[in-house]
Amino acid sequence: MSYDIHFLRRRDGQSWDEVLEAMEDAAAEGGEAMSVRVLEAWDRTVPQARTLLGAVEITADGQESRELSDSGTGIDLSVFGDEVSISVPYWHAGDDAAAVVGKVLALAAVVEKETGLTAYDPQVERPLMETPPQGVVGLMSRITEDLRGRYGG
Repeated sequence: MSYDIHFLRRRDGQSWDEVLEAMEDAAAEGGEAMSVRVLEAWDRTVPQARTLLGAVEITADGQESRELSDSGTGIDLSVFGDEVSISVPYWHAGDDAAAVVGKVLALAAVVEKETGLTAYDPQVERPLMETPPQGVVGLMSRITEDLRGRYGG
């Protein structure tokens, strides 16, 4: 389980539900190659992500996907076709969650700047930048603690 952020393009008058539905439909159609626009944005994002996160692992699958992973925090930035997302496992609570959420917010701002897409938080059903950071920290902490209580760890 992870806290997920999706990067979406919303047209005027389009609801977030409509945007998410279109994203799901596109994903069901299968693996398309990344557009030049997304590849160029990836190339600009990686050095900034390294500055923010430090040593990260990069993987690529031809022209279909890219992934940037930080083993210390579990933060993962993925591109599959033209679908961009950040995920963070529910490992973090309290001050640790606050530090990780700060990095996620900073990384999301970089991705928004470089792609022109909006970071959307499906956990609270609104754009990430409209969600108070303490709300994200609190939600992540509560879910992490709940999972630890149920499954240990």
